[in-house]
Amino acid sequence: AIVVLTTATLNRVMVVELAMAAMLPGALVALHYGIQITRPAMGYGSDVAGRRTGWIIGGMAVLALGGILASLGTVWLATNLWGGVLLSILAFAMIGLGVGASGTSLLALLAKKTAPRRRAVAASLVWMMMIMGFIVTAIFAGMFLDPYSHERLVIVTSVVSAIAFLLACVAVYGVEDSVTSQAVTPNPNAAPNPPLLQALAEIWQEPKARQFALFVFVSMLAYSAQDLILEPFAGMVFGMTPGESTQLSGVQHSGVFAGMLTVGILASGLRWGSLKFWTVLGCGISALALCGLAFGGLYAAQWPLQQNVVLLGFGNGVFAVAAIGSMMGLAGDGKKEREGTRMGLWGAAQALAFGIGGFLGTAAIDLTRSIFAADATAYAIVFAGEAILFLVSAQIARQVGTVNTAQQSAQFAANFGGKS
Repeated sequence: AIVVLTTATLNRVMVVELAMAAMLPGALVALHYGIQITRPAMGYGSDVAGRRTGWIIGGMAVLALGGILASLGTVWLATNLWGGVLLSILAFAMIGLGVGASGTSLLALLAKKTAPRRRAVAASLVWMMMIMGFIVTAIFAGMFLDPYSHERLVIVTSVVSAIAFLLACVAVYGVEDSVTSQAVTPNPNAAPNPPLLQALAEIWQEPKARQFALFVFVSMLAYSAQDLILEPFAGMVFGMTPGESTQLSGVQHSGVFAGMLTVGILASGLRWGSLKFWTVLGCGISALALCGLAFGGLYAAQWPLQQNVVLLGFGNGVFAVAAIGSMMGLAGDGKKEREGTRMGLWGAAQALAFGIGGFLGTAAIDLTRSIFAADATAYAIVFAGEAILFLVSAQIARQVGTVNTAQQSAQFAANFGGKS
């Protein structure tokens, strides 16, 4: 809920309403992802503490405050450029720290307290609820943002941040204690936790963990490159208002939700398709949708933008749910009591890819707009390049055989239905 406003709506306001270079929000969002290279340390900290709830709530508090400060920083840019930039840097750094602490600890809690055969579907259901949060926030926030004013932006962002924090507190209250009895009894003779760098080195020596980290980085680079340019594209080429483009983000996430649900139904009902198949298919659909955006911008008056964006979201959802299934299937592999650190390693790979991909997308737009007079042409070139990147990612996914094992696919298919 908080992230969809700070990385999508604030990004659009900076580029369209404030007429700033796309690289500014691109750099800020890249900073929030770059900060998340601390995820392994946070996961390691929760491993050592043996408790995840405090990390989740503490991270959400930092995230909520960062979201409010980010909206204030965006508004301040209109009157005090450097003051707004400095406040935005602080805010997006806090957003990155909050997401890293709460997200890594939540996934570690799932991996630790959920039965191995249910881990993939548990993570998929949680991810689908996150997408639902994107959808609800984007639609309702978009309604309240129009007619746009800076004051409305700050009020809407503050209300969303406060609600999200309170809801998170209610959601995790007592959960960790209630499932303690289901956890495996700790071994009193187990070796103590090694230092962070030693733990990371040990995990990196695990072939599956290392290969999956590389896969996550490359695939998420393709996944994230269109993130920061879609709303400005809708505003500049299709003439949408801030509220309308924010709602368009909700439409995209509706497609993501539908893609995840489709994979779940087909995997559980028909037992059809491996995780590798769904990953490659999702990348292919995403590439097709990006080609549609590249073409459609040139014919904006006739192009069904919303349907195109739904298709893009659908492909992203198909790809993401397969990757999540692989991640959770591998979370408990290797040395035990390393779930948080292992999740942190993959989270850091994802965050690094998202930061680089988001910044490269915005930098590419600034470059192409400086070359071509028509915004539609500039966006078409960038979208086409991202489509190619998705096709390359699909080819890489085909070669990562150890990540998408038949056993993981069978477990995912068996548990996505009523058994979970």
